[in-house]
Amino acid sequence: MILMNYTEKVMTNTMNELRDKIYQNAKDKGFWDKERNMGESLMLVVTELAEALEVHRASGHIKEFTEGQKLSLEKMSDEEFAETFSIMVKDSFHDEMADVLIRVLDLCGGHNIDIDWHVKMKMRYNATRARLHGKKY
Repeated sequence: MILMNYTEKVMTNTMNELRDKIYQNAKDKGFWDKERNMGESLMLVVTELAEALEVHRASGHIKEFTEGQKLSLEKMSDEEFAETFSIMVKDSFHDEMADVLIRVLDLCGGHNIDIDWHVKMKMRYNATRARLHGKKY
């Protein structure tokens, strides 16, 4: 069952908490019945990035969602939500970018990666680097 006001509950979580929820949902839906190899997990991320590129190539822009539209979706019953989401959001650039993050966090869950710590450490390291990391672009 999809939780109403799901985004409100999700937005207060750490990436590791999201990782665990995403991974558990994928397990519940049968996607981890057998262990995935790393190549497959990485290609699922690449596939979502490719889908985002194709959406952007086809439309040439990124659709904007008003705060009212977002709030309206969050307050809908599960049945209304699923139907409206499939019309308004499904297969949009935003949807594909969400899929990228979901695939990355699912991979982290499947391989028990402490993504909170690794992102914090990488951000700290990047803060010590030169402008453009010493490159021209």
